[in-house]
Amino acid sequence: MEIVGLNRDHIEKISSIKKESSWVRDYRLDSYEKFLSLEMPNFGPMIDLDFQRVIYYKHNDSDDAIKNDWNQVLRPVRDELDDLGVLESEAHLDGIGVQYESEVIYHNMIKELEDKNVIFTSIEQAIKNYPELVKKYFGKIVANDENKFAALNSAVFSGGSFIYIPKHTSLDRPLQSYFRINSRNMGQFERTLIIVDDDSSLHYVEGCTAPTYSDASLHAAVVEIYVGKNSKCRYSTIQNWANNVYNLVTKRALVAEGGEMEWIDGNIGSYKTMKYPCCVLKGDHSRGTCITISVASKNQEQDSGARMIHLGKNTKSNIISKSISQSGGNATYRGKVYIDSNADNSEAMVKCDTLILDQDSKSDTIPVNACYNESSNIEHEATVSKVSEENLFYMMSRGLSEEKATELIVLGFLDKFRQELPMEYAVELNQLIKRNL
Repeated sequence: MEIVGLNRDHIEKISSIKKESSWVRDYRLDSYEKFLSLEMPNFGPMIDLDFQRVIYYKHNDSDDAIKNDWNQVLRPVRDELDDLGVLESEAHLDGIGVQYESEVIYHNMIKELEDKNVIFTSIEQAIKNYPELVKKYFGKIVANDENKFAALNSAVFSGGSFIYIPKHTSLDRPLQSYFRINSRNMGQFERTLIIVDDDSSLHYVEGCTAPTYSDASLHAAVVEIYVGKNSKCRYSTIQNWANNVYNLVTKRALVAEGGEMEWIDGNIGSYKTMKYPCCVLKGDHSRGTCITISVASKNQEQDSGARMIHLGKNTKSNIISKSISQSGGNATYRGKVYIDSNADNSEAMVKCDTLILDQDSKSDTIPVNACYNESSNIEHEATVSKVSEENLFYMMSRGLSEEKATELIVLGFLDKFRQELPMEYAVELNQLIKRNL
């Protein structure tokens, strides 16, 4: 099954394939109208996409049931995911979901979480099995007219995760979702909705990859996260899309009183990226953190950063951005900190560090900082540096090659980001960085 091109009939067909309720179909069609009316972004990388060539839905398995046993997954797909280390990673997790092209094909969760009434499933299954819970939160923090690509996702979304953590519940290990694009001109439009209820905590890990083709692919996801009172959510992602993928993602969290949201966001692959994880600090004493890395190599534009919106009193936010550009790549930090007039005694810190490895590469810092009360403050610092000839000479004089010495300097530069990852993902990050230098 393959649906190519964007029109009203194709959107209705996607909804029909998924056997959706009328409210979901109507939401899709309304979003399509919003998509048609919205302009392309007037900032960031130039986006040159023919929307009528994109594959909006593809599913290869005649059996639509989500598997919980790898032996039930089609062997070529299973072998491909095994080579990528997905099967092995399951041993370190409390649960895992895997999306291949347009559909979640595998999902599993340890029994202890079921006993705690944790819900971890695909968004489609959640819409069918927990409709009132989904309707309460779905599309409330990222509206379907937020931007052109949020509208596109809302019209054609397929796959993605739904997580509900009940009150007073903490998980010992992360939950993970893994997303794989494996076709030319493929579009992947997963929709993730996470609710961490009061006095609870969650660590969610996301991984993304695609092989390289001459034709561009599109990844346009939407992530909505609700963090309850005195709760904590950490969302860690390392995307290693191929260098023909447009990675255009809208991520936002709404944080209640005393809650804490952490975005740990790594961007290594893709052709052009536009991604700015956001925390809306609505509750008093809520906190938001975003630690990002972007690695831009030849023909890559990484336009990423973070947004912190302070609405509650005594709120705190921290943005740490690490950018590396090499071989003519362009890594840009684009961020916004807004402290409302009623957000008394709030604090925000922004720290942007850039490492440029050659004369052909580029990096920009484009911050927007606005504070509307006198009891709050915003601090912003930015540094741009090159690999020190002195440091290189020192390390090479002790027997290291220039390539190895540069590699160690880069890994040291990214140390703050690596510290925030589970050990197995920090090791994976090291390998990705080495392959991209």
